[in-house]
Amino acid sequence: MILIIFTIFVALFFDFLNGFHDAANSIATIVSTRVLKPRTAVIWAAFFNLIAFLIFKVHVATMIGTGIVQGNIVDTYLILAALWGAIVWNLITWFLGIPSSSSHALVGGLVGAGVVKAGFSVLEWEGLFKILISIVLSPLLGWLLGLLFMFIITWLCVNKTPRWMDVVFRRLQLFSAMLISLGHGGNDAQKTMGIIAALLFSAQWIGPHFYVPFWVILLCNLVIALGTLFGGWRIVKTLGMKITKLRPVHGFCAETGGGLTLFLATYLGIPVSTTHTITGAVMGVGSVYRFSAVRWGVARRIVIAWVVTLPAAAIVAGLLECLFIKL
Repeated sequence: MILIIFTIFVALFFDFLNGFHDAANSIATIVSTRVLKPRTAVIWAAFFNLIAFLIFKVHVATMIGTGIVQGNIVDTYLILAALWGAIVWNLITWFLGIPSSSSHALVGGLVGAGVVKAGFSVLEWEGLFKILISIVLSPLLGWLLGLLFMFIITWLCVNKTPRWMDVVFRRLQLFSAMLISLGHGGNDAQKTMGIIAALLFSAQWIGPHFYVPFWVILLCNLVIALGTLFGGWRIVKTLGMKITKLRPVHGFCAETGGGLTLFLATYLGIPVSTTHTITGAVMGVGSVYRFSAVRWGVARRIVIAWVVTLPAAAIVAGLLECLFIKL
């Protein structure tokens, strides 16, 4: 019982770290366009992280809890190994200021621990295939929507003055920042919900059928909101200022494109990377006039982190699972 409670606290620490690590996803554009000051922006984002459970069903949590490894091999040690694999990788990328994916770190942790415990046969390949596809599609869709919104607005506002554009889109960016924050809270908090629900189900604490208790839903949204409040300022600088120069209209298009992508993924129950999505949208907006507007050296560094996240977290989790087996 003590180990299960400890593992729940570790899961909540991962949830907090997710909010802390991914705060840039919600606030980088609105801060870099100077629509909101950093402190106000994180409060704005954290609030919508908190209330996201009122909008989304727990499809993503169900995918994490049942769609990555077979339920019959899940136990407290496996979940503990998966969580620490994700946490270690998150801390490394936070320290380096790289916006990697907390989501794929958790998936990699589950895969690594599951394979070490019982081999590749325990992987749920259908669920993993959806997640792997999302690694490619979510930033591409974010890029496409950001680009599309930028084209449409440029066409509609061709005769508007720069001052008019600045005033209008400063106001509209509050709405788009709300969208990305709701999408972040809706998709990312559910990953911790799924891992805690899987833990409770494996320990037979929630009955014979898998579900996510309401107290878990509320607690996970609260903790990720607290993480966002503290913010990941290193990553804010990379995402909001180093990829491309942004104005309010650019921030609105990037956040709207990224937010709609997250809404779609959460509705479909796919645990996508908020980081991948908003970064793709920022690149799409930056490349609308010319590709040279995007600083592709920074983008390349981010993509490399995306590629290695899942296997890196899997290796750490697998090593921990080996240790737990020997103990």
